[in-house]
Amino acid sequence: MSTAPDASVPTRAGPPGPRGHLVLVRHGETAWSRSGQHTGLTDVPLTSEGAAAARRVATLLAGRTFARVFTSPLERAVRTAALAGLVDTEVDDRLVEWDYGGYEGLTTSEIRERLGRPWTVFTDGVVPGATPGETVEAVAARAAAVLADVEDDLMDGDVALVGHGHHLRVLATVFLRQEPRMGAQLLLDAGSVSVLEHERERPAIRSWNQVAPA
Repeated sequence: MSTAPDASVPTRAGPPGPRGHLVLVRHGETAWSRSGQHTGLTDVPLTSEGAAAARRVATLLAGRTFARVFTSPLERAVRTAALAGLVDTEVDDRLVEWDYGGYEGLTTSEIRERLGRPWTVFTDGVVPGATPGETVEAVAARAAAVLADVEDDLMDGDVALVGHGHHLRVLATVFLRQEPRMGAQLLLDAGSVSVLEHERERPAIRSWNQVAPA
C-alpha cells in the first residue's frame, strides 16, 4: 500500500483543532448493484430490499446530529437519505457515481469477455460510450473538491455524504491522503455506513462498511 499521496490529487491537511466525523452512507441495493452491473449515471431505483436496508441505516446513525448533509442527485442516493431519516439534505452533483462510459450497465465478467483479458475499473479505467467516462484521477478530483468544501462544516460537527460505492471509496482514499487506486481495497456494501475522522490532525478510519442486520 502506498503511504505517499498522489501528486495528481489535490489534498489539504485541514485546520487544527477538534472536528466532527465525516460519515459516508452508500445507497441501498438496486437491481443493478445486486446483479453486479456497473451503475454510474443511470438512475436505477432502490429495490424493496434496498429500501428496507436504507431504513436500517437509521439505526447506525442513531445519536448523531449533523451540521450538514449532502447527497448525490441520483434517486437511489436521495431516497436512501430520506429513508435513513436524514433531514435538511443538500444535493451536490459532485457526489454522483463514477461515469463508466461505454461500460455502463455491464458486469465485470462481461467487460472481461469483451476485452479478452483481466480488467478492473481501478486499474484499467473505462472507455467512452453514451457518456464520456471518467478516469480515476477525475473521480478523485471531484472527491477532493467536496472534501475541501466540507472542511469548515466539520468544525461545526458531523457531516454526512450519501452517495455511491466507487465514488465513496475513492473519496476515502483522498481523505486519507492515499493514491486513489487504493479504493480497490476498500470494499463498500450497499446500505453501509463508514466513518472517517482526524486523529491528532491525521486522517483516519473510525469504522468502515458497517451494515445494520436485517
